[in-house]
Amino acid sequence: MERLSVVSSPHINHADSTRGIMADVLIALLPASVAGCILFGWRVLLVIAVAVVSAVIAEFVCCKVMKKPVSIGDLSAAVTGLLIALNVPPSLPLWMVAIGSIVAIVVVKQMFGGLGHNFANPAITARIVLLVSFPAAMSTWTAPLGSVSQIVSGATTPGETIDIITGATPLSQTALAGDYYSYTQLFLGQTAGCIGETAALFIIIGGLYLFARRVITPVIPVSYIGTVALMSWIFGQDPLYMILSGGLMLGAFFMATDYVTSPTGWKGQLIYGIGCGIITSLIRKFGNLPEGVSYAILIMNLFVFYINKITLPKPFGWKEARK
Repeated sequence: MERLSVVSSPHINHADSTRGIMADVLIALLPASVAGCILFGWRVLLVIAVAVVSAVIAEFVCCKVMKKPVSIGDLSAAVTGLLIALNVPPSLPLWMVAIGSIVAIVVVKQMFGGLGHNFANPAITARIVLLVSFPAAMSTWTAPLGSVSQIVSGATTPGETIDIITGATPLSQTALAGDYYSYTQLFLGQTAGCIGETAALFIIIGGLYLFARRVITPVIPVSYIGTVALMSWIFGQDPLYMILSGGLMLGAFFMATDYVTSPTGWKGQLIYGIGCGIITSLIRKFGNLPEGVSYAILIMNLFVFYINKITLPKPFGWKEARK
């Protein structure tokens, strides 16, 4: 006679693992990372190395101090470090990069219980901390050495000019004197900006890879980007220019979709994406800062609990308690 075991959910096992998902995210971030190295010079490799190594070491030390199982093998710390590197200017001092990774892992992630318990996206929060703490360094932009197509074809050669060439980002240029860059420049990354946010083409390639691997669904990226396009049109701005500018693409595909800090069901994800888009557009139009992606995602992270509460379907057979 077989014995019946009664256990709590979930009752369906899936082949996906945290390590596998994080590996897919790392692969998806490779095109933007390589493009950043080509566009801004080889110092980008140092920024990426410092960010990733600092994040992994911080995770290891925290686990040891807190007497928890060491979790660096799930690759989540490496993903956080890489995202931080892609969210900072190429010329940012390396010690500031390390501080960003330490804040993300120690303060935002581990102090709230580790992976799955953080209230906000660690990389987004770390970027905001760096913006508030080191505004001058985080606002010193490096002009690209050329577009990816120009460098590959030999029209522009990467050199040692990364610390002496500066330029305005597309959004800051728009705030000062109107649209300046062409769509092609925005698409291929021939603009100043953070390491991983300038070349929209390579961010989209990484996003499509995540779609193909079913790591994320299109609901949040499409609703986020679509809302920014609609709001830009309402405000009399160029929707396509606003979509391709700043950190919108990187944020929509890689940070707003974070499993831990985004809603579970598609209805909640739709509300979340629209909320991110509205806040981003309002900050870009009326705020003192030209960019609003980081703040928009962080604000909406704080509402995820309530979004899930009102959008998740009720369990089968659930009835509201009588008063």
